[in-house]
Amino acid sequence: MTVDKLKRLVFGEPFRTSQEHHERLDKVRGLAIFASDPISSNAYATEAIMAVLLVLGSSALGMTWAIALAIALLVLIVVFSYIQTILHYPDGGGAYTVAKDNLGTTPSLLAAAALLTDYVLTVSVSVSAGMRAITSAFPELHGFRIVFALTAILILTWMNLRGVRESGTVFALPTYAFVGGVLLMVLVGLARYYGLFGLERIVPEAHPLAAASSLTTFAYIWLILRAFAAGCTALTGIEAISNGVGAFKKPESRNAAQTMVVMAVMAMALFLGISFLATHLNLVPSHTDSILSQLARTVSGSGLLYYWVQFFTMMILILAANTGYQDFPRLSSFLAKDGFMPRWMTNRGDRLVFNGGILTLALVAAVIVIIFRADEIAMLPLYALGVMLSFTLSQAGMVRLMGKISKLKPGESLKTLATTVHHESGWWWKQLVNAFGSLVTLVVFLVLVATKFLEGAWAIALAIPLLVWLFRSIHKHYEDVAETLRTRHLDESNLLEVADVVILPMGDVHRGTLRALRYAKRISSNVRAVCVITSAEQKERLVRRWNRFPKTTEGVSLVCIDYDYRDVLDPLIEYIEHVNKVEFPSELTSVVIPEFITESVLTQILHNQTANILRARLRQYKDIVVIDIPIHINGSDHPPHDSRDKDPYTTEIISE
Repeated sequence: MTVDKLKRLVFGEPFRTSQEHHERLDKVRGLAIFASDPISSNAYATEAIMAVLLVLGSSALGMTWAIALAIALLVLIVVFSYIQTILHYPDGGGAYTVAKDNLGTTPSLLAAAALLTDYVLTVSVSVSAGMRAITSAFPELHGFRIVFALTAILILTWMNLRGVRESGTVFALPTYAFVGGVLLMVLVGLARYYGLFGLERIVPEAHPLAAASSLTTFAYIWLILRAFAAGCTALTGIEAISNGVGAFKKPESRNAAQTMVVMAVMAMALFLGISFLATHLNLVPSHTDSILSQLARTVSGSGLLYYWVQFFTMMILILAANTGYQDFPRLSSFLAKDGFMPRWMTNRGDRLVFNGGILTLALVAAVIVIIFRADEIAMLPLYALGVMLSFTLSQAGMVRLMGKISKLKPGESLKTLATTVHHESGWWWKQLVNAFGSLVTLVVFLVLVATKFLEGAWAIALAIPLLVWLFRSIHKHYEDVAETLRTRHLDESNLLEVADVVILPMGDVHRGTLRALRYAKRISSNVRAVCVITSAEQKERLVRRWNRFPKTTEGVSLVCIDYDYRDVLDPLIEYIEHVNKVEFPSELTSVVIPEFITESVLTQILHNQTANILRARLRQYKDIVVIDIPIHINGSDHPPHDSRDKDPYTTEIISE
């Protein structure tokens, strides 16, 4: 089987570029792909609040419901802000585009760096959490959790490389099965709690726990803020749709906005339902049994519904990583288009997905999984920081945008860097909502940094500015390239002339070097075959073989450099440099290098190593041109040759 056939078998047949709009997502698949992260947060968001409040005693757990309501209100504000973002920036880009258009380059790069780190951690945390669910059920597999996590990343990478529509179809079942199972559990739980429909009422059990002693008012308020910040993990992934507007079918903005609304309603219904029942049923966080597991068991016992919820909780935790797979490549493509990431990040593969971004994400996420040994608890202090920073910058950008809109009269429009805005009658209250949301998410970000800094948040606090520095370095490089290639005000007389000389490094006279000689004679009348001689026997053999092909070698200068050391590249490069700098200064010098091309990658490593080193060393010279002459080696197609040419000790100095 050829490599091409294997590629088609694994990844599928290539799509035509004109088919791109057919491969876009409808709202059902879009919800499954982009909502898996915020919906999966319901598996641990309520528990995150309760785990902090537990320090204040069991009576304080009753505040979980109030805090959940406050978080739900914040979610509504953030969702409203991102719907405005989707409608005003239909090309996507989310927080990065909004910040770039309204706050400037540095804030936009901060938003991009924050989101990229969050997407990487989404993958690492999600697959690790899924593996914990598996190994908790089967403790004997605990030692294989890293292998399982890496396998999950590999499978997710493969599915996304096959295309957006295919991955959306696969992820739809676990996502909707989780939502359906948890929603049914919540409805049954509410019915049993209030004694509706003749169902047996649930009698909450008391779990008295002493509160920490001698807490000051400041410490009390600080713990409440910590609980609120911890519960804000329910917000992770909300911004995903705004970054991936272009993945939806037309009309993109409308479909993306409607999907955002459905996602918010779905996620918050589950979050509030779980939080209400967990609070009123007096559930207590446990190291061995999650709140969601306790709730499912309390409501339905250990029956089908319980195992349904547990199984699809595990599935959606793993598949929540797909949010990162959708948005990391897309955001990277926006950055690359603006010159802040490698240009190849904008390239789509055969299946019309951003292969470079997908593979980069998979590699970085896998490294993090290995470093943290697939322990999502150790990664959690790093989580949510990036998304809160991006929320803050995105909403602050929308405040600025509404300020621009406020200056427009009815019928007027304004073209900005990334969009065109028109007069809006309700700009003032939209600006107020965005300002309030930006302030709240900023407070949450600061609380998370302060409380989690020593637990690992310092790594994200360091990584984000480092990424911004990297973005600027890449941009500076592309600016230097553009300046070098600029043709404005170019005087053609200043362009380098091409020297009428071609140098052919060789170690022996064989079919490959003779072919290269013929090519060199076609492009220049001054061809020099250069060989570094390390022994008299080598020189005698070289001259003898050279004289056997007078038609090819006629008119070619044979330059033999006597050298008493084994490193033949130094004298060779010195000669090339002499020709370039002394004989033909300020002119382009051509160097022709034969290169063996074999049938397989394994045999390819047996050849060309000296030639590869020579090419690498010649690249530092700005006025030396290297030309490769391919010599294809086909095992079944060797031409007949004279047995006298057989010499097991013959080596090619340049192409060994």
